Amino acid sequence: MSRPVRAAVWVAVGIFAWVAVTRLVGAVDWSAVGAAFAGLPVAVAIPLTLALLLRQTLNAVPLTYYVPGLGLWRSMQNDLSANVVATFTPPPADIVVRVAMFRSWGVDPTSGMAGVTLNTAKFYAVRFLAPTLGITLLAFQGAERRQWVVAVLCGLVAATMLTALVLLLRGDHLAAWLGRTAGRVVRRFRRATDPDVWAATMVDVRGRSAASLRRGLLPSMVALVGMVLADALVLLVALRACGVTGLTVVDVLAPFLLAYPLTLFPLFGLGLLDAILVGTWTTVAGVEQEGAIVAATIVWRAVTILGTLLLGGISLTAWRVRHRAAVPTSS
Repeated sequence: MSRPVRAAVWVAVGIFAWVAVTRLVGAVDWSAVGAAFAGLPVAVAIPLTLALLLRQTLNAVPLTYYVPGLGLWRSMQNDLSANVVATFTPPPADIVVRVAMFRSWGVDPTSGMAGVTLNTAKFYAVRFLAPTLGITLLAFQGAERRQWVVAVLCGLVAATMLTALVLLLRGDHLAAWLGRTAGRVVRRFRRATDPDVWAATMVDVRGRSAASLRRGLLPSMVALVGMVLADALVLLVALRACGVTGLTVVDVLAPFLLAYPLTLFPLFGLGLLDAILVGTWTTVAGVEQEGAIVAATIVWRAVTILGTLLLGGISLTAWRVRHRAAVPTSS
């Protein structure tokens, strides 16, 4: 994707976010939002930063299980750097940076990318697992039927993804079947896709990652669920700092977890997810709280998106300074 196209996508995401907020929430009293910002204590930066660091640390834990010889700090550095590169440059620049980092650390790049693939698949599963956690919080408060439907459907998707990962441990024939089946599905949209190549690739990934996947399956799941909750913690701190009252912890967490699959959309569902959360919380807390809720949502986005990009820029710069000779010109 060229730079002009990526710029156009960013503009489209911004327009989409604005339309989603105005359509689902309605006209926002921006003077009330500004007042909420003005009342933010400076000291709130400390818990927000700590919550962000916790989020990124937990996000990096799975890669330490999937890639032998990769510690927690390097896993964080690899994830953060790839994220900032993928945000501002076209693919496969993020992969080039990941591979260059693995090589500079003496880590086998193929094993490293196999671990990245497993981590990505696990995160997709956790995305769809989140609504089942949300419905659990609401189970004793009388959840609506549509919420149960969403949670059950998402739970089935998560179970399917996790089952597919477990099947990789059973042998090469199942790995080949999964790869070939996925390749046939993708070929319906991309004619150049070769299912046999996908089958061979899946067998190779299984051979390299079976032991680490078996060892890290449960700990990585716990870490990624913790990462989602740490993301919610940033939001909870922002809501409290902006002076939002009338929302319990369950009122905040349950809608967030139920809507978490929307983070599949660009920039973690920017606009659509925000509008749904603001609308839900305004209904519970009262329309007089809407300005503060919108302000808190903006703070959450600034911390989790811009803050992550800032950390990624620092991580990438630190790595470049230390390993200048390992930086490929294409990155």
